[in-house]
Order: sequence, then C-alpha cells, then structure tokens
Amino acid sequence: MAKCEFCGKGLVFGNNVSHSHRKTNRTWKPNIRKVKADIGGTHKTVSICSRCLRSGKVSRAV
Repeated sequence: MAKCEFCGKGLVFGNNVSHSHRKTNRTWKPNIRKVKADIGGTHKTVSICSRCLRSGKVSRAV
C-alpha cells in the first residue's frame, strides 16, 4: 500500500487539466521506500516516505 507508516502520507486524488480545460482523473503517489529501520531496539522492515527518512524520524538499521 502506498502509505507512510509514520506520517500517514498517502495517495492524493485530483484532475489533469488540459489546455482546453478538459479534466481527467489522476493520482499523486508519495515517494515510499521499504527500509530496514531500528524501532524499539529491533530491526523491522517498514514503508516510509523519503521525507521522514531524510528528516530523521526513522533511523536505518546498520
């Protein structure tokens, strides 16, 4: 599932709008990474967005 397990960021729905202003459905997907993280002293594989990984909310397991 395209959802961050920490911040809850997920799919966002909207419209493609052409030059003639016709609208079609589209989605924006978050940049989700499967990462081995150190959570509570154990190593778990979690799905997190790249922003949470970059900001340091999650530390990678070494």
